[in-house]
Amino acid sequence: MTNEIDALYSASRRVGQITIIGCGNLNRSDDAVGVIIAQRLQQYLAKHPHPHLQVYDCGTAGMEVMFQARGSKQLIIIDASATGSEPGAVFKVPGKELEALPEPTYNLHDFRWDNALAAGRKIFENDFPQEVIVYLIEAANLGFGWELSPVVKNSADLVFAEIKAMIEQGVSG
Repeated sequence: MTNEIDALYSASRRVGQITIIGCGNLNRSDDAVGVIIAQRLQQYLAKHPHPHLQVYDCGTAGMEVMFQARGSKQLIIIDASATGSEPGAVFKVPGKELEALPEPTYNLHDFRWDNALAAGRKIFENDFPQEVIVYLIEAANLGFGWELSPVVKNSADLVFAEIKAMIEQGVSG
C-alpha cells in the first residue's frame, strides 16, 4: 500500500516543480511577513498561472513545510528574522546553511521550517528539494498586531517584486 501511495504521490507532482512557502504568525506584526508575501504571490498567480509553481502559506507549521516541499525541485521559504540586524534588512540565504535537526520533543510546535529542511532531506531523500533559498526579513516589531511596520512592509514589497520577476523570467533562485 505504501508503494502505491508513493507512486500516486510522485505521479501527481510535476517535473521541475517549484514550491514557495511563506511562514509566520499573522497575529504578531512583522512575524507575518512571510505569510503576507505568500498570500500576495497566490493572488498574483491566480491572475497569471504558472504550471510548475505552487505557493503555500504554512504559518508556523514546520511539518506542513516539510510535506508541501516534498517532490519539488526547488524550494523558496520566506520568513521574518530577529537577529538584531537593522529592521527591514533582507537576507537571501542558501537553505543548507540554516537547516537544523530538531531537538527531541513531544511538541510539534517546536518543529520549525529549519527543522523541516533537515528532516525532510533525511526522510524523503531524493524526493526533497536540493535547491533551497530562504528569504529572511529582519523584524522591527514582533508584538501582537495585524500590521507590518513600515520598514518591513517596504522590504516585503522588494522581496515580492524579486520573486515575481523570477516567476516572469521562468523561476530560478
